[in-house]
Amino acid sequence: MATKEIILNKIQILITNHFKTPEAAFAFFDENSDGKLSKSEIKELLKQAEISGFIRGMVAGKLIEGYDKDGDELIDWTEFKLAINEISDTNNK
Repeated sequence: MATKEIILNKIQILITNHFKTPEAAFAFFDENSDGKLSKSEIKELLKQAEISGFIRGMVAGKLIEGYDKDGDELIDWTEFKLAINEISDTNNK
């Protein structure tokens, strides 16, 4: 199974290579434009980041579990930004 570092690295590569800003990536994956990423929207992000379909649902759940600070089981822009900052910090060490 892919490690957390590999998964986070793939997400960073996707965002860096395909979007001008993290905000643009968030808006792209926020399919219903409600300002939050649902589990299915996160799974699409993971698919685009080339995360195996076999583990995509589990990883999406873990991302929500780890970054959903308000407990609504969605990732809003603030929570997404925290995740992106953590990814950047991890990859810059």
